[in-house]
Order: sequence, then C-alpha cells, then structure tokens
Amino acid sequence: MFEKFQKHLRKSFPSIADKKLLLASSGGIDSMVLADLLKTAKLTFSIAHCNFNLREESAEDAKFIRDYANSNNIEIFVTSFDTVKFASDNKLSIQVAARQLRYMYFQQLATENSFDHILTAHHLDDNLETFLINFSRGTGLDGLTGIPESNGNILRLLLPFTRFEIEEYASQNHIQWREDSSNQSDKYVRNSVRHHIVPKLKELNSQLLSSFAQTVQNLQQSQSMVEDASILVYKQVVIEKETKIIFKIHELKKLKNYPAYLHHWLKDFGFTAWKDIYELPDSQSGKKIFSSDFVLFKDREILILERQVEPESGTYEIDRETPEISKPLQLTFEIVNAIDEPNENRIFVDADKMSYPLILRKWERGDRFYPIGMVGSKKISKYFKDEKISVSEKASIWILTSNEEIVWIVGYRADDRFKVTDETGTILKISNLS
Repeated sequence: MFEKFQKHLRKSFPSIADKKLLLASSGGIDSMVLADLLKTAKLTFSIAHCNFNLREESAEDAKFIRDYANSNNIEIFVTSFDTVKFASDNKLSIQVAARQLRYMYFQQLATENSFDHILTAHHLDDNLETFLINFSRGTGLDGLTGIPESNGNILRLLLPFTRFEIEEYASQNHIQWREDSSNQSDKYVRNSVRHHIVPKLKELNSQLLSSFAQTVQNLQQSQSMVEDASILVYKQVVIEKETKIIFKIHELKKLKNYPAYLHHWLKDFGFTAWKDIYELPDSQSGKKIFSSDFVLFKDREILILERQVEPESGTYEIDRETPEISKPLQLTFEIVNAIDEPNENRIFVDADKMSYPLILRKWERGDRFYPIGMVGSKKISKYFKDEKISVSEKASIWILTSNEEIVWIVGYRADDRFKVTDETGTILKISNLS
C-alpha cells in the first residue's frame, strides 16, 4: 500500500512535501494508518484531535493520540467540546454538531498556525457510503459525485484506498489504534449502510468498490461538462451589477430545463424552497424567496439575487434649527437667497410653508403626493410603477414630510405644494448627501 500511496501523492499532490500539514486524527485505524504513511514518506505534519465527550472512552482516546504524538516527536493540538450542549443550542443532530465543531476547530488551527492543508483519512468505502446515503435521500449530480479529494484547504489522501487495504496495512505494520464503540451501533444511518447494505451489494458484485470508483470518475467528468455548459448559458441569461445578480426571465425561459440551471446557479446561496424558486419566473412581480443571507425576488421581467440588508426603520424628527442629520440619511438644510437647478438629490422649498418638526420615514402603501410639475395627486406606489423603480429600491426609499404632507420622496421627486414661487419669502435648500 505504501508504494501505491507514494504514487498517488506524486500524481495528485506533487507539491505536498513543501506544505505545512495538519492531520485530523480520531485515533481510529484510518487516521493512524495515514499518520504512519506520512511518517514513512518522511512528510512533516502536526496532529489535531477533538474530544467530543460523547463516550466513556473519549478521555482514553485523547490520551492515546497524545502519547503517540509525544513518542514520535509530532506537534499535537487537543481540544474538548460539550457537543451535546452545542447540538441543543443550535438545534442540530449530534453527528452534525460534532462535524461542525471539528471543522471549525481545524480551520481555526490552520489560520492561527499557517497550515497549508488539513488532512483527513476518508477512504473509498466512506465515499461509497456517502454516495448511498445521498442517493437514498434524493440528490442531484453534486450528491452523486462523492467526497471530493480536495475541498479548499482540506485534502483526503486515502480516498482511492479501500477499508480492506487500510486494515491489511495496519496488520502488516503493527499499527495500534483505538476502536470507536459507536461504530458498532446501527442507530446511525451510516453504520446501517456500512453493516447491512454495502455487504449485500458486495455479494452481488465482488468488484463493487472498483466499479464504484469508475462510476464516480465518470460522474465527475459529467459534472465538469455541466459546469462548462452552465458558464456559457450564464453569460446569456445573467447580468452581474454591483452587488446584484440579475436573471433575464425572457432568456431564462428559452431554456427547456431552466429549473436545473437555476438550481446549479443558486445552490451555494443557502436556498431550500426550490419549488417556489422554479415557479418564480411565472409569479407576481414583487414575490420574494429568502435564504438565511440572501433574497431572490421577481421584479417585472427579471429575477434579482442580492444579500439581505437589515433596513433602517422608524421615524426621525428634524427641528427647525437642525442644519444637518446623518442618520438614516445625510441631509443638510440651508436658507439660501436664490435657487439653482434642482435635481434628484437637491430640492428648494418655501420655508414658510414648512411645519416642524419635519418627519423622515419610510414610504407606506396609500401615501399620496403632488409630483412637482404635474397637475393633481398621485399614489406613491403608482409613481414607483411608472418610474420602474425596483422592489429592492423601494425598500430603501425615505419620505420627508411636513404636518403629515409629503415634501420630498428623497432622491426622486419633490412635492408641488412646497415649491418656490414668486410669493416665496424664504427659500430652504435641502440636499441629500448620502
């Protein structure tokens, strides 16, 4: 196995000897075999171990791996977690909680100690189990391509090797390890797959693992082709504009299987309501779908993806003597002798018509104003529609009012009732500097 391991490193990780490596070790057979292979290959590495305090033997596991590191003059990092409390506080299963805790710890160590790579001991049998679990739960191509050999700074050097090869190497080289008693319990899905499903499949096909390895390789190649095709279509359908990603619905619906493209483009943004997303192009304008950090919404003939920003809310009073405010907008108030050309960020009003305090607030449905230069009133919602103001832009718009009458849709349009006329005695200039 060692010769095969060296050949694998030369082919897939040729520069690994020059990297600073951190081995994640539970003390089990897989990580102890990987540690021995790294030593034999004369690679320098450190060890990280997590005690999740889930089993009576956890403390002994930590002692075992610490003793191993010390006897082999290997730098070691050991930490302890209250996994049950973390799982309860974050409403996670114990397995998911443990996984999150260990990877957060490994990444912390990598950052603090400048490790180039974190090494885990996942192997081919692990990959097959993951494939079957994903398959049983329903998944797309991503879930069928198995555990990646590299993922960011994480490398899985044993992925081409079987559990049998690892056990055989451990026996031949007298490797010591700690047996995890929880591996025998069928209460975990992975253990049930390992103990019952995989053996049956191996009865049907004695070359199951080699067949599976070839299948994964084929699927990964297909995934690469999908990615290439997706990039070409993306350029036709999508416009990236500052902090937004805009999907042209007309172009999107030319695609026979546009839901597949939407899933591919949006899967990394945390969305789960896929049925709603697929129906969004035919939904009413303004409909929104949220993930934890992003919002996708329809705005007439486009879909817009952007990060959620907690909007300012509430009302703000502005006294007569206030020359400037900085929150929620930066507005200045100045008495002037004459007017310049007004624009969307600067208006001139009759100061004597203003009743204080002025109120700055968000627009509300039912708000009505008299657009300057027009006869009669208009609902603000109708004004937004006519001006083709997007849903996201509406959410950030503020209204300046005097005695509950709208003076200015800030950044857009002033109200005709407060305009400067020949009878105006005092002119107030209001500027939006935000």
